[in-house]
Amino acid sequence: MIVCAATNNAGKLRELRRILTRCGHTVKSLRELGVTLDPEETGATFAENAALKAAAFCRATGLPTVADDSGLCVDALDGAPGVFSARYAGEHGNDDANNRKLLAALADVPEGARGAKFVSAVCLMLPGGRSLTVTGECPGAVGTALRGENGFGYDPLFIPDQVGLPGGATRPNTERRSYAELADAEKDAISHRGRALEQLEAALPDFLPEESSITK
Repeated sequence: MIVCAATNNAGKLRELRRILTRCGHTVKSLRELGVTLDPEETGATFAENAALKAAAFCRATGLPTVADDSGLCVDALDGAPGVFSARYAGEHGNDDANNRKLLAALADVPEGARGAKFVSAVCLMLPGGRSLTVTGECPGAVGTALRGENGFGYDPLFIPDQVGLPGGATRPNTERRSYAELADAEKDAISHRGRALEQLEAALPDFLPEESSITK
């Protein structure tokens, strides 16, 4: 299936492309499609925002479109930053400012109370208006310092409970490495976005029984 990846985030695009390509799909970026929309994320949930973005870019491209809305939900902050993760510090996509604000908010929170989870809602929107939304989660905790270079957003602060193994298996993250310290294969097996996309792939045969033409 030729799919539009509805994101302007370079890190997220790499992850979506890597996972969807491995699943057998051809991914087109917004740049490749010449689309410059920036739809407003007014939803109250990750699923609502994913659907808003998928619908907007599907209309613009005429292609099946996959959009993701994701973020970090921290227990000690009552689920914040949540849907405001990308603009937590005020400026959308300012990773450094967002991470600094998160560290400051948790400055007095002990290690054992820094539980958190990454959440990803992924919506596939078809040109006819049908849609499928799935959600994946990755539990873990927020670290006390930035570590690692293989990631974006809150990845250098997030310590997942598990890491991936070849073949999709997992093991406990006994080294307490951050998301940004994991290799791609280690992250894909446990990532919130990877788990959501696995659900999407599993649901496609039932979702597209009469839509075989769009899978070519």
